Amino acid sequence: MASQGLRFGAVSVEHDDIYWIEGRPTEGGRNVLVRRSREGATIDLTPPGFNVRTRAHEYGGRAYAVHDGVVFFSNFEDQRLYRSDQAGVLPITAEGKWFYADPIVDVRRGRLICVREDHTVAGEAVTTLVAIPMDGSNPAGRVIASGHDFYSTPRLSPDGTKLTWLAWRHPQMPWDGTELWVADVTPDGTLADARHVAGSERESVYQPGWSADGELCFVSDRDGWWKLYRAPGEPVLRNPPEAAEFGQPQWLFGTASWAFAGPSRLVTAYTQGGRSHLALVDAATGRWRDLAPDLQPHDWLTATPTHAILVAGTSTSSDAVVRVALDSGEVEVLRSASTLQIDGSYISVPQPIEFPSADRIAHAFYYAPRNRECEAPDAERPPLIVISHGGPTTAATATLDLKVQYWTSRGFAVVDVNYGGSSGYGRAYRELLRGRWGIVDVEDAVHAARFLVREGKADPDRLIIRGGSAGGYTTFAALTFHPDVFKAGAGYYGVSDLEALAHDTHKFESRYLDSLIGPYPEMREVYRQRSPIHFVDKLSCALILFQGLEDKVVPPNQSEMMADAVRAKGLPVAYMTFEGEQHGFRKAETIIRCLEAELYFYGAVFGFAPADRLADVPIANL
Repeated sequence: MASQGLRFGAVSVEHDDIYWIEGRPTEGGRNVLVRRSREGATIDLTPPGFNVRTRAHEYGGRAYAVHDGVVFFSNFEDQRLYRSDQAGVLPITAEGKWFYADPIVDVRRGRLICVREDHTVAGEAVTTLVAIPMDGSNPAGRVIASGHDFYSTPRLSPDGTKLTWLAWRHPQMPWDGTELWVADVTPDGTLADARHVAGSERESVYQPGWSADGELCFVSDRDGWWKLYRAPGEPVLRNPPEAAEFGQPQWLFGTASWAFAGPSRLVTAYTQGGRSHLALVDAATGRWRDLAPDLQPHDWLTATPTHAILVAGTSTSSDAVVRVALDSGEVEVLRSASTLQIDGSYISVPQPIEFPSADRIAHAFYYAPRNRECEAPDAERPPLIVISHGGPTTAATATLDLKVQYWTSRGFAVVDVNYGGSSGYGRAYRELLRGRWGIVDVEDAVHAARFLVREGKADPDRLIIRGGSAGGYTTFAALTFHPDVFKAGAGYYGVSDLEALAHDTHKFESRYLDSLIGPYPEMREVYRQRSPIHFVDKLSCALILFQGLEDKVVPPNQSEMMADAVRAKGLPVAYMTFEGEQHGFRKAETIIRCLEAELYFYGAVFGFAPADRLADVPIANL
């Protein structure tokens, strides 16, 4: 699961060559730029020692651009932009504390245009759009747009005369509200006549781009659902799928849910009922049809006149870079995240469920235990793991996740909860979490568990909750504020003290809590009342915690405080830290150690002996 769990992203096409980023756990989580030629040969373009990853927004995203086979990329270790060609790999930006993201090539002017975070200044980093000569003649670059707190998605018109981009200000997050701007690009490369096209504090615009004839298109949630529009505001699809989202939260730079496939049609991904789909759209008439129904797209998509190229998976097969023929819908796998061939009798297929929670209906995917070699006694109900996803403005998906199958193949049931605040169900559902983080998400996790107990699909005495990042906070809050529900928990780089997070986190999320909790310090008391660390006396079950020591998003002190408090109370607790890991574990050995440690911990807590050969885990107070 870990050694073959490749991560794919940032697919692109140039001259029929296909490029993508490949994250490799067996190489310490290194991101490698890969090219597949039109003849079908696949090679690495970035040599060992280079890691194609940007730290902008800390979550990063698209970190490379290609022109005539020459590659430009951000290297994780020093965050400089590099040029890679037959002459070798050379830096084109200066040394220093600058992070670059989402580069595009301005062919007419021999430069890159990209987002830059400047960390050389006192206080908060300054984000701008900059131009960088491709030959390295100006390593400092030139600022071409400034004044907003955040920028993303610079895109040039096909003739190079116009530039569009997204911008927003604190305390907005990009799924709350963004502004779409367009400016003329003058012969000397400066911008002129910048004008606001769409978006506001209450309208989230996502992924602007251009058709071949220079028509500006974008995604907006102006009517409550992310849909495709052409400027200034005409819908692209006629009779779009009901209750469907054609956009997604912009956590990463450069993600895409649509792409033109020639002048008259485009390919788009959309989410409906928590499941993602691929569709082909006639741009002139607005008619559309689904493509490759079994395929579920993820965050990355591009197209040629004949094919869609994207990262996708299914409920029974691993994520892959795939090429889909637009006329026939035939799917060709170019690179799979795993070469393992898993018999379907071991795979638990997700079942979408809706369940009552407080004053709303919430959503989740339920996975029953499944292993063809084992059968539970007739009267036995399985232990249940409730997963609270991170973000919290993201969503659980229905594609094959071997981390889920690890548990279901060992006799656990799993429910992956899309609590109120999750994306994919419209803006109103996404905004259920405004001012109510630690309430709505926790209620939905608790009600999911109770619903499955009532349905006879879970053992009420063996309920577990686990989550990472924001999901770690939901886990801690559920264990603390609903101590009678869960019997064990696992937190991965989770938040225990909201007030400390308001002080410690990075720029992109530094005002995120304004919408999730309220402005700080004006609502300091609410922050304290929602922080599990202050109410550990209510906690009554075992807890295991995992933390990367280089995490800049949720600093290690968050997990340390929680572990210390649980230990002091005399409850069973284990705390494991990992050198070289940031926010989200990338190394194969870390992933393996964490899952095996978690299984060992549950075995110790619930009194069963796992069939696996597992290394001991130090557990205090057991």
